[in-house]
Amino acid sequence: MTRVMVAAPSPVVRAGLEALVASHPGLELAGSFADAGAAEELQPDVVLAALATEDLPAPADGRVPAIVLLSSESQASLTLEEFRLGVRAVLARDSSPAAIVAAIDAVAGGLAAIDPRELEALLAAQTPVPVTAEETTLTPREREVLAMMAEGAANKTIAWKLDISEHTVKFHVASILSKLHAGSRTEAVTLGIRKGLVMI
Repeated sequence: MTRVMVAAPSPVVRAGLEALVASHPGLELAGSFADAGAAEELQPDVVLAALATEDLPAPADGRVPAIVLLSSESQASLTLEEFRLGVRAVLARDSSPAAIVAAIDAVAGGLAAIDPRELEALLAAQTPVPVTAEETTLTPREREVLAMMAEGAANKTIAWKLDISEHTVKFHVASILSKLHAGSRTEAVTLGIRKGLVMI
């Protein structure tokens, strides 16, 4: 029996996730909260969380439960920072119940659930390619923003850390995507790693 804790600020979302867990005989609801702070005390096998990355708790000294993160981003992807926080699967919030249960089963068994497209990106990131002036001319500030994007930081967090406006962060992100010819933040980070612009 897999003990699952639900974490979501919205009572409606929590109720839906609770019903999903309760409807599967192999899953047991360990608790349901507005945030994931109770995970350390409850010690569930899996945390099913509909939270922003910045709301995930830092790993404690004890056992860290595997997290299935339901993301509001249109392109759900697993970042290095999320992985360090215990996230082992990222799904879009509109994923089917079957997909969510499959992800819970996978991470409970010690596996990570990664979209095949994300796996290709991660594998591609293992082969750095040299940067030439013609290919990429990121400014020092854009490199800082890209590094924080690789850590999974949201625009609001980047703005706070760099003491700039969120609008300025959006401008830098758009410039980075354009210069790297990337269609998404995930692709920009992947290309940045390949080109040696981001150290992991």
